[in-house]
Order: sequence, then C-alpha cells, then structure tokens
Amino acid sequence: MNTFQDWLGRFLIYCEIEKNRTPKTLENYDHYLKRFGNFFGMENDLNTLDLFKIQEFRVHLNRFKDERIRRGGQAHRTLNIKTQNYHLIALRAFLKYVTKHDIKTLAPEKIELSKIPERTVEFLENEELVRIFSAVDMSKASGRRDDAILQMLYSTGLRVSELVNLNRDSVDLKRREFMIRGKGRKQRIVFLTALAAEALEKYLNLRIDNFEPLFVSGGRGRKVSEDILSGEKKRLSARSVQNMVSKYARKAGVIKKVSPHTLRHSFATTLLRNGADIRSVQEMLGHASITTTQIYTHITNSRLREVHEKFHK
Repeated sequence: MNTFQDWLGRFLIYCEIEKNRTPKTLENYDHYLKRFGNFFGMENDLNTLDLFKIQEFRVHLNRFKDERIRRGGQAHRTLNIKTQNYHLIALRAFLKYVTKHDIKTLAPEKIELSKIPERTVEFLENEELVRIFSAVDMSKASGRRDDAILQMLYSTGLRVSELVNLNRDSVDLKRREFMIRGKGRKQRIVFLTALAAEALEKYLNLRIDNFEPLFVSGGRGRKVSEDILSGEKKRLSARSVQNMVSKYARKAGVIKKVSPHTLRHSFATTLLRNGADIRSVQEMLGHASITTTQIYTHITNSRLREVHEKFHK
C-alpha cells in the first residue's frame, strides 16, 4: 500500500533537500498536511483519494473552530479563506510529488483554490506619519531606538521579520544600503534615507554593549549582564515591534489600525505617488510576482484621474 503516512515524510525531505525550502515553509507544509492526513486517514491508501474527499475536507476547514479561543461563550472560526487555500496549496504540492513517482492518486491540478476577495491596503498619509514620529520621546534611549525602528520601516519597506533579524554589521551607514534575504531566501538590496540613517546612527552611538542584533530590548542595555546574556536573548522580537508601532499610533491619535506592515504599505504608496514605476517598487518590496505589487494600483488609479481631469477639457 501507498499510504498518506508513507509519503508524507519523503515529501518533506524532498522539500528540504532538493527544493531548499525554508524551515518556516517546511513547518507550514508539515502542519497543513498533517491536518489533512488526520482528516483523510494517515493509513489510507492514496489511490482512494478523490474530489469528493477534497470537498469534504474543504467543508471541514471552512467550519473549523478552535475550542481554545472563546469570546462570550462561543467558539470562533479561526481559518480564513486565505489560510484554507494554504492547506490546498500544500496538498497540491504533495500530490505533484507523489504522482512524479507514478503513484496512482488524485491529479493535483484538479484541486481548485477558493476565490479570495480583492485585497485592499491600509496606508498612512504624510500628516499621520509625522504625528506618529512626533509621538516618540527622544529624551530616552528607548525612544531613540523606537525612532530608528519607525524610520527604518518607513524608509525601506522591510517586513518586521526582516527588520528584527538584522545585525549591526549588516547595515552600511556610509553607503546607506544593505542586503537582506527575505521571503523564500530571496536576496534584495535595501536603501536607507538620510533621515533613517541618522536616526539609526544616533541609536547605535547610545549602545554600550557589543551584542550582534541591530535592535535589542532594554534601551541602552546593561553592561553588567553582557557576559551573562547572549545577544540573541536581547534581540527585539517581531511582537515587541508590532506592539511598539501600535502604541505610537494610539499616542498620536491615529484611528487606523497601524502595524509595521502599514508602514511597508506607506513606503510603497509614497514611491508610487512620487512617480516610481511598479516594477521598481516590486523589487524594493521583494515581491516574487508583480501581481502581489498590483494591490497598490489604487494609487496609480488616483493619479490617472488627476491626469484625466487636467487634460480632458
């Protein structure tokens, strides 16, 4: 028999060794496929898999509720359409691998993804950005750090995971540029504005530690603990940055829900409003596909309206 369990481990090894997938991708594949395996039956033969079983699994995902999360006594659905599609994408990749080994099972191309509503983005206007930056208390060492983080997020369009993984020796402040490895281990060059470089330099000049992480918890850092704690233990987490950005947005009186990704959207919006072409923005954001960058077309559409009103008399 060729059971689901027989081929799951082989597929994950194939993804790790031959496809060179990231640890996070492997973790997600393992999670999504085990959820399917538990539904389908780990010991069931793959030749019994058909579209009816896929349809049942999709209903299962759509009705999935996490009993650990309750509000008002009611369990809430935790899987949105996008997350449900991630399960199906992982399953299609698994079936593609299995069929390459001449195992009789459902053809992966027969599994269709759910249609996702058109995505919109939330970005900050210049006046809102100024208010958020002004909300930082620059008299404190932690304020200098937070200012550097906010300036970097807005001037580079970095994902929060990319930001917190930076080390001090990663950034060339003189050239105001550095290389990062983003999603899918794809490398791209990142540029700093003069304002962001200045904010980062002022923050680093306050540091009295030799820790590798670019951003650490605890403001100046405590010299006495330098031999006890490793730099990694002091590295600022993505959650801490998310909470920090939200804090300053509230303090500035910005009513929008603001996250590090909002600053990334604002970065792309600013570039497009100032005349940057969408292909260049795609490269700076590290998008693998231009389709992902096209969520910002609402910006270019507004510029087209201005052109129409100016020249169509």
